[in-house]
Amino acid sequence: MSVEAEIAAPRSRRRWLAYAPLVVFLALAWLLFERLGAGDPASIPSVLIGQSAPPLNLPGLDGARGLTDADLRAGHVSVVNVFGSWCEPCHLEHQYLMVLAGDPELKAKGVAFYGVAQKDSAENIRRFLGAKGDPYARVGLDQDNRAGIDWGVYGVPETFIVDRQGRIRYKHVGPLTQADLDRKILPLVAKLEK
Repeated sequence: MSVEAEIAAPRSRRRWLAYAPLVVFLALAWLLFERLGAGDPASIPSVLIGQSAPPLNLPGLDGARGLTDADLRAGHVSVVNVFGSWCEPCHLEHQYLMVLAGDPELKAKGVAFYGVAQKDSAENIRRFLGAKGDPYARVGLDQDNRAGIDWGVYGVPETFIVDRQGRIRYKHVGPLTQADLDRKILPLVAKLEK
């Protein structure tokens, strides 16, 4: 091997090492970019699925009875919707909650619709439900977000389906749509009512 070849070999290794951080950076950037599009952000898994619903003891509006554990363990399927008057997506989904709560078949089966007003005042909730309609049999005020934390609420709106024994069977993150009702909510409620 000539002297020039011996001198050129370390230079080519040094040149390669100079590009190594760039290659590593580009590989990581590509991996992170790919992960951005992976999965549906609304399908956040809940460790509570199949578990007993966390305890509730929430005050109601204007001295009315609020929402408690007994409501969720009364032998019927419950739909628990976490919402807020300040939440724009909650306004968008409200029409679908009204349709769901007004369904005569669900009423006949005794399916109960409950609302948990998160970080909101009784006055604002009264105005919201007065203007848009009230689909809930009971509304519990979760002003300190304690129940939201216990239930694993990431953000409103979120809707839970609770079976006759008080176990959470489904969690929907984000505003409900007619497609969600048709494909997920109504079939699951019908299955749990059998």
